[in-house]
Parts: sequence; structure tokens; C-alpha cells
Amino acid sequence: MRGWMVAGNWKMHNTQDEARTLSKYIVDNTVNIQGGEIVLAPPFTSLSVVYDVIKGSQVKLAAQNMYYEDKGAYTGEVSPAMLKDTGCSYVIIGHSERRKYFHETDEGVNLKTKKALSSGLMPIVCVGETLEEREKGITEYVVGIQVKKALNGIDGIADIVIAYEPVWAIGTGKNATPEEAEAVQKFIRGIVRDIYGSAADNLKILYGGSVTADNIGSLIEMEDIDGALVGGASLKGEGFVGIIKRVAEKR
Repeated sequence: MRGWMVAGNWKMHNTQDEARTLSKYIVDNTVNIQGGEIVLAPPFTSLSVVYDVIKGSQVKLAAQNMYYEDKGAYTGEVSPAMLKDTGCSYVIIGHSERRKYFHETDEGVNLKTKKALSSGLMPIVCVGETLEEREKGITEYVVGIQVKKALNGIDGIADIVIAYEPVWAIGTGKNATPEEAEAVQKFIRGIVRDIYGSAADNLKILYGGSVTADNIGSLIEMEDIDGALVGGASLKGEGFVGIIKRVAEKR
């Protein structure tokens, strides 16, 4: 059976002191939770600070982005080796905010995914449709292309996590119903199964988009929802730990 994962994407929030306090609260309050993975993705400036707090615990570290080259004249970018040097095990790739505000493409997501894997980082690859695309009835078309292009040329998926985040639900207070989310996540698993066969049964697929401790319980009951990529609710220790506990209880 697939294990669960709850990942907290702090986005552009938290100074180093705030990151230290929040990560310590999460570590201290998840000591007895077993059976899954807890991942924190602070800003670049707090990666080392958070790692100092979580090392030796079950909590793992993720970066929110990376570049697909090892080094060079790429001002403002961060390489996989730099992320590993701070203690990262995971990296979020292709988040909708990166696609929207920084014009990241499916091809770029693929390059980053390949580079993360070859560098020993586990990518959390984000896919999802906009409200306009959902209303046009092309959710599966859009998400299908994103998944196929992200995985293009990749031999195996044992070290990949996919996060389905409907763009219309991110930071809006809206979220897909459990049934809506499950339908897309089952569709994603089907695409992966067509490419990789039974390996798709072991792929973790997370849901993201205004996830809270109040709504995660019904979401995690769905067969193809293996956890959550949490945004705003991951910035409050009590709420984030509440999400983790509910996921662990259901799984």
C-alpha cells in the first residue's frame, strides 16, 4: 500500500527566526506519527535553518524550485547541488505560481524533473488546470499534457511525487470536492499506468488547493489521494499538524 505524504509549501513567507520556530513546533508535535512522510518547503533563505531543526527527525526538507544546470552564469538561480548541500531531499517543480508569474513551461518542468532525479533529489511535480479550462471542460486535456510532458524521457517513477493542484483552488478558499479531486487524480494515475504499467500503483499523488484540517479528512478517504501539498495552512503550526494527524489517522 502507498504511504501518505503531507508537504508544507511556505512560499514567500517566514524569516529565519519564524522558520525556526514553526519547524520546531512541527517536529515536536509529530514525533509519534508514523507511516508516512512529512515535508517542509521553506524559502531558500531558511533551508539551512530548518534543516538544523529537523535533522534526526522524520521531517524532510524540500526546496520550492531549482534550476536544471549544475552551475553557471544564471543570476538568481539555485542548483540541485546547492539544495542538497542545505539538506534537501525533495524539490517542488512546476507549481502553478511558477508557471503563471515566471512563465515556466512544460518543457522546463521536464528538464528540472530530469535534473532533480539525476542529482538525487525527489521531485514533487505540480499539475493543474485554471478555472477557465475547467469551465471549458478541458481539465483532462490540460492535465494530461502536463503529466505526459513532465515525464517525457524519464525511465521510472519510483522517486517522483505528483501533486494535482487545480489553479482555481489555490489561495482562494475554494477547493475541489473530494469527488472532483479523485476523478482527476484517478485520471492522472491512469496516464502514468499507460506509460509505466503497474509502477503507477505505487506513485504518490497529492492534492493541493486550500487544504485545511477541516477538509482534508474527506479528501484523504479517496482512493487516489495519497496526501496533500499544503499552502497557507502550513504557516500555522497547529493547523498543519492537524492536517498531518488527520491524514495519518485515515491512512
